[in-house]
Amino acid sequence: MIVVIKIFILVLNFIYFFIKLLPTQNKVVMISRQSNKVNTDFKLLGKKLKDKYKVVYLCKTLEGGIKSKWSVRIKYFFHMFRQMYHLATSKVCILDTYCPTVSILRQKKSLTVIQMWHSVGTMKLFGYAVIDRGEGSNYKIADAMKMHKNYTFACAASDAYKDHLSRGFNIPKSMIKTFTLPRIDLLTDKKHEEKIKNKIYTKYPSLKDKPNIIFAPTFRKKEASFNRRLDELVKNFDFKKYNLIVKLHPLSKIKITNKKVLTAKEFSTFDMLFVADKLISDYSCIIYEAGVRNIPLYFYDYDLDYYKTIRGLAIDYNELPGYKCDNAKDLVKSFEKEYDYAYLKKFINKYVENRVNCTEKLVKEIERYMK
Repeated sequence: MIVVIKIFILVLNFIYFFIKLLPTQNKVVMISRQSNKVNTDFKLLGKKLKDKYKVVYLCKTLEGGIKSKWSVRIKYFFHMFRQMYHLATSKVCILDTYCPTVSILRQKKSLTVIQMWHSVGTMKLFGYAVIDRGEGSNYKIADAMKMHKNYTFACAASDAYKDHLSRGFNIPKSMIKTFTLPRIDLLTDKKHEEKIKNKIYTKYPSLKDKPNIIFAPTFRKKEASFNRRLDELVKNFDFKKYNLIVKLHPLSKIKITNKKVLTAKEFSTFDMLFVADKLISDYSCIIYEAGVRNIPLYFYDYDLDYYKTIRGLAIDYNELPGYKCDNAKDLVKSFEKEYDYAYLKKFINKYVENRVNCTEKLVKEIERYMK
């Protein structure tokens, strides 16, 4: 397997040598494997940059990763050639996750690569911090694929994350700069808030009648146990008093059939924060966005010990603001207890340092490398 990977990389670099002979353009390329759609952060940056520079979005998932179907792999292989062309002819590349073509290829010295990781903060260990354990990558494959190499710098919402990102990306802390993701600007934008609220309430008018509780769990590769716990939550939930909106991870295969539970597939979890009165999560970084909006947080941590074993947490779980319950019955009861908003504010101030003009500040940094 490793030999095949190395030969593949050698061949790609040979081809890329000739592609790199093309002239560099006044261009920014944004690459994502998180979704087939252009994400909000890329859109916000592109809107500010497009008047001065050419902006190209390359967003395509490789569903199943290295174990995906051959047909999926072949399609993605041809997509990689598009990536190679734009990498070779751009001044700046912006990523929101690991991108093989960025890391395995010998890039032009003139190319700046900015790793703008897709989550506002950290909760789970990732990358090199979770190599060869549970849900982590295999070290030999990660090493052969040069995982997280060739970055100029990575972004962090706070200095408090720099140790976490340094371990995950296997880079020195000096390569991590404090820039909050652009989408944080939207959380405090009143016009955007009203626009999204109107869209949601037009589609789901019943959400105006009762407080809305969003359940946004992290993704688990083994979902059988989670499915049972989700059923337990629904069984114990007080639908007379609250609305329950469940926003599963895009990779989740679980089907929700209970008609009392709303999934609101037309809207993202981020969108639903604008109508949320409370948020339930476990180990998902959506808590940071919710915290910026001062939404009370609750943690359904029935598998905490197991999760620490197979994945591991980057943050001290005891530091999280909000009630932590390992069973649905106690979780639902905790909704009636007094919430410590002061501690929530302290937590968010520590982990999301900048919440004003996030897009503009990152754009100015990008423009430094466009000269």
